[in-house]
Amino acid sequence: MVISRKIQIRLNVFFITVAILLTVVLSMYELGYLDELLTILAKDDHIFYWMLLVGFLAEIVAGSMGMGYGVICTTTLLFLNIPPHIVSASIHSAESFTTAAGSISHIRLKNVSKSLVKKLAIPAIIGAIIGALCLTYVGEYYAKATKAIIAVYTLYLGIQILSNAFKKKQDRSLKRKTNLTRLGVIGGFIDSFAGGGWGPLVTGTLIKNSFTPRFAVGSSTVAKFILTITAAITFIFTLGIQHWNIILGLLIGGIITAPFSAMLTAKLPVKNMFLIIGILVIAMSCITIYKSVFN
Repeated sequence: MVISRKIQIRLNVFFITVAILLTVVLSMYELGYLDELLTILAKDDHIFYWMLLVGFLAEIVAGSMGMGYGVICTTTLLFLNIPPHIVSASIHSAESFTTAAGSISHIRLKNVSKSLVKKLAIPAIIGAIIGALCLTYVGEYYAKATKAIIAVYTLYLGIQILSNAFKKKQDRSLKRKTNLTRLGVIGGFIDSFAGGGWGPLVTGTLIKNSFTPRFAVGSSTVAKFILTITAAITFIFTLGIQHWNIILGLLIGGIITAPFSAMLTAKLPVKNMFLIIGILVIAMSCITIYKSVFN
C-alpha cells in the first residue's frame, strides 16, 4: 500500500515525538528522576492519564469527521470541573502543535487557498484575542456562570453534530455569498472563549455555502492554526502556563493518534460516529449545566 503524503507527514511527527519522549524518559531514569516524574504525572487525581485518553479519542474524531477536537476536549474538561479559562488555555496550547501538523499536511497537498486563509485568519486573530481576554477576566471571577454559558454552547454543537447523521447531501451547484470577515471574527472569538467551535462553525459554513471541500477544510485548518497560536500566546501573557499536565496529556494523546486517524478516515462509519459523539456531547453538556445551576 502506498502511504499518502498526509499520512507520511503525520507519521514523521509521530516518530519524532516518540523519539523525544523516549529520550526524556531515559535521561530522567539515568539521572534518578523517574520516580519524581511519575509522582508529578499522578497529580490532580492522575488527570494527565485521563487527558491522554481524551486527546487520543478527540483526535480520532477530528481526523475522521474533520471537526470536534475542541468540542470534545472542552465538554470533557468542563465535566471534570476544570475552570473555563484553564480549559481554553490548555486546549489551545495543545492544539498549537496538532494544528501545525495538520496545516503542514494541507499545504503540502495543495489544499490551501492563500486568499481564503488571509480573509479568515486576520479577523480570526482579532476575535481570538478578544475571546481570550474576555474569558481570562470574566471566566476567572464568574467561573460558574461562564461554565454554564459554555456548556449551553457545547450542547448546541452536540445537537449540530447529531443532526449531521441525518442530513442528506446538499446540492452545491449554487454558491452562497459568505461574509468571511464576520465569519472569521465570530469563529475566532467563539473558539478562544469556548475552547472550541471553529470547525463546526467556520468549516461547516464554508462547505454548506458551496466552497470546494478540500480548499474549505485545508484553508480553514491553516487559519485555525494561526488563531490557536494567537489564543495560546494571549493566555500565556494573561494567565501564565498552568496545568501543564493537562496540556501535555492532550498534546501527546493527539500526536500519537494523528497518523492513525488519517488512515481510519475511510474505514470508520462516520454516520454512527456523528450519532455517538453527538449524544455524548449533549449528555455531558446537560450534566455540566445542571451542576453549574443547582450545585
